[in-house]
Amino acid sequence: MATVKRKTRAPKETTLRHLWLAGLGLVAIARRGGFDAAGRAVERADALQRRAQKLVRETRQNLRGQLDNVRGQVEPRVVKFSAEVETRLAPVLDKLGLKPKAQRKARKPAKAKKKPAPARRAVRKPAKRTARKA
Repeated sequence: MATVKRKTRAPKETTLRHLWLAGLGLVAIARRGGFDAAGRAVERADALQRRAQKLVRETRQNLRGQLDNVRGQVEPRVVKFSAEVETRLAPVLDKLGLKPKAQRKARKPAKAKKKPAPARRAVRKPAKRTARKA
């Protein structure tokens, strides 16, 4: 095979073509960098959103646990206080001829209720048309 020699210019000589190609290269690199930066920004935003949601879930669970603990401590005291009040009022109610109510038991946690479906509006029928006399 024969080798083909090309005419080469001195490496220090810059032409308009070199400037044009360098500019295109810069544009391509800048564009790729912009897309990469946008992708990284989206990933960071998603990561922050997931982290915030995780913190909210953990906080909600902690608060519910603490509220259940407080409720477990307060409810027996309220029931005890209510029973003491009723026993002290029992003689007064007897004198008045009223029967005391049965003692209340501790409340059970309420169940989540389903929201009722929104009521549908009745479809209006168009009025009957009467024949016009010409």
